Amino acid sequence: MRNKKNILIEQLERKLVHFKDAGKVLVPEKGWVNAIRTTLNMTREQLGHKLDMTKGAIQKIEDREVTGQISLKKLKDVGDALDMNLVYGFIPKDGSIQNLIHLKAEKLARKIVLRANQTMILEDQGIHEDKIEMAIKELTEEFKREINKALWD
Repeated sequence: MRNKKNILIEQLERKLVHFKDAGKVLVPEKGWVNAIRTTLNMTREQLGHKLDMTKGAIQKIEDREVTGQISLKKLKDVGDALDMNLVYGFIPKDGSIQNLIHLKAEKLARKIVLRANQTMILEDQGIHEDKIEMAIKELTEEFKREINKALWD
């Protein structure tokens, strides 16, 4: 039976799938604002006029985009002035939200099981490697079902 968390994950996965190919797009060296503006043969002064700004302010916008110091609102405003939509989102580095959760759950499970086994070894009660892997697998699945908050520590 699917619980509420699984439904939310599936919904988010369906939204993020549209961004998958966006991760392959390389940002132009001088940023998108500069690339679009120059490709359209638009001067900074012309773009500044559309935004009620000076050409020096447009230069600062372009510089801030390159250094990552620009706000989404400012990029949206520039996009509107260029008759373009700003699109932003996140792409899971490991391919999907499900993979992200699995990797975090497995990492936490491994840490807990191996720590417990180390203590047992000190007491001469260590368990066999097959049982360790089984315990890690079972704990991983439990963490994935619960999406335990400890995954993000």
